[in-house]
Amino acid sequence: MKSLPMESVVVSVGYSTRYMTNNIFYPFHQSTDFWYLCGFNEPDAAMILKKDASTRGYKQIMFVSPKNPKVELWEGPCTGIDGVKELFGADEGYENSRFPSYLQSCFTAPHLFMDSPVLTPSLMSQSGSKMAIDVGLRKKAVKPLSKYVQELRLIKSDGEIELMKQSGYISSKAFIEAMKWTQPGYLEDQLWAKMEYECRMHGSSVLAYVPVVAGGPNALSLHYVRNDMVLKDGDLVLVDCGGEYNGYASDITRTWPVNGKFTEPQRQLYQAVLNVNKMCIKLCTEEADVSLHAIHAASVDAMKNELGAIGFEASRQDIETILYPHHVGHYLGLDVHDVHSIDRSRKLKSNTVITIEPGLYVPYNDKFPAQFQGIGIRIEDNVVIGRETPYVLTATAPKEIVDIEFCCANQKA
Repeated sequence: MKSLPMESVVVSVGYSTRYMTNNIFYPFHQSTDFWYLCGFNEPDAAMILKKDASTRGYKQIMFVSPKNPKVELWEGPCTGIDGVKELFGADEGYENSRFPSYLQSCFTAPHLFMDSPVLTPSLMSQSGSKMAIDVGLRKKAVKPLSKYVQELRLIKSDGEIELMKQSGYISSKAFIEAMKWTQPGYLEDQLWAKMEYECRMHGSSVLAYVPVVAGGPNALSLHYVRNDMVLKDGDLVLVDCGGEYNGYASDITRTWPVNGKFTEPQRQLYQAVLNVNKMCIKLCTEEADVSLHAIHAASVDAMKNELGAIGFEASRQDIETILYPHHVGHYLGLDVHDVHSIDRSRKLKSNTVITIEPGLYVPYNDKFPAQFQGIGIRIEDNVVIGRETPYVLTATAPKEIVDIEFCCANQKA
């Protein structure tokens, strides 16, 4: 609020419960901007902040579901109006049914910051709120709130970094257990179940996204999420998976042999990707004065050199459009693809968290060496930008060949 003009009003809304079909609901997941601003994790909530000259600098008004014994009999206790004042620091608390009338009054403020209603259900999508917005927008221009919140979310606080360390560690431990457990004949979705089990057992509340569990040539599809085929002896399995801890996502990819031993072509290609991964991580400092786009360009050059060193000659065009067609990384935080409004051309600053995820995906095409065809490999780490030294949040997840093979050799039922 310090950065906004006096008498500014901020309107932020959380999500409603979303439904799979009829009255079968999905597990609730809060709007990440709303979660960032107030930490309230119940559906059908909203918050209005009014900047003023008080000691605090603003008034916080929250709209939440009221306590209702009949509802709570089925759904369990909710925070309620008194609770948001006691636990979440609200100066005023009201039933969420009163939100539309308060929203209408916000359009008289000199400066109003509010995002357009999204397709995801919220108090904004209710008829009273829609009417208030329609009337209000005829009178006043509204500035988007998300742009300001995304700027705050880009640079993590020390407290956020601690949460992301824990998130990365939990998911990394899950990868260790998954590697120990993998063997030919299991299904991809059983490995998915193993990853989710280990993440939840170590403290994750939920997986941060639908994972990729791709055995053999399924890894050539970058976002393969069917995860329903048999893991075969002699193939690699590529797993892109991460849990969420206290709202903060991890996003890790590891690739390992289903039978525990790399073949020579798999080993050569894997080491090439690993070398690029480690080279890119070294660039993850404020001192390096680079952007994600600059790291990606360096990763393509490095990949071409690594392939040439194993006798795999490929043009830069083939690398960028066929063999390695995705970006080297993205921002990470409360969302897996965090701070969506911020471009990857921006120079990286300390306490920004990004992914580094080079990969190689060799199709069945005779323009490429036969021994490498059908192999897909990605190695993804989560990295905190440091001033002079990066910090890898996912270092616990094995990625050196010797460590992976040792891990796979120590199988657990």
